[in-house]
Amino acid sequence: MERVTMFQISTLSKKSGVSSKTIRYYEEIGLIPPAKRAENGYRIYDDSDVERLIFIRRARTLDFALDEIIEILAFRDREEPPCCYVMDVMKKRINEIEERIRDLKRLNNDLKVLIEAGQHLPEDTLMRECVCHLIQETNIDGKPKHDFKIR
Repeated sequence: MERVTMFQISTLSKKSGVSSKTIRYYEEIGLIPPAKRAENGYRIYDDSDVERLIFIRRARTLDFALDEIIEILAFRDREEPPCCYVMDVMKKRINEIEERIRDLKRLNNDLKVLIEAGQHLPEDTLMRECVCHLIQETNIDGKPKHDFKIR
């Protein structure tokens, strides 16, 4: 019979690269199974917990949400392949990333327009009724509501 090495949360943290606080949180939300307890009441873990935490950390690096990781691990725990689900999540994530990139490009362009407009404002432009004319007089699309006079 193979002997399983058990260790405390601090060792699990070092082996997995996940903080003790995060490990306790993951246990609380069901990402990892409840820890066994030593006679002194301390949580104890084994290498399967290390593997699971490393998997979770890698999935988080790929921007999987915790609820998505819970679902992936549920497939595994039921001994079902999760790959179709994972592929669907990744395709959805790519669409979200591409949309975010479009939004960031639009924002980048809007900021460049504002910088250009700001370079043509008189240096003594101060209005008591606003904090920053460039921001407050800007349309949502990034174009200033008013044309700024070029000096």
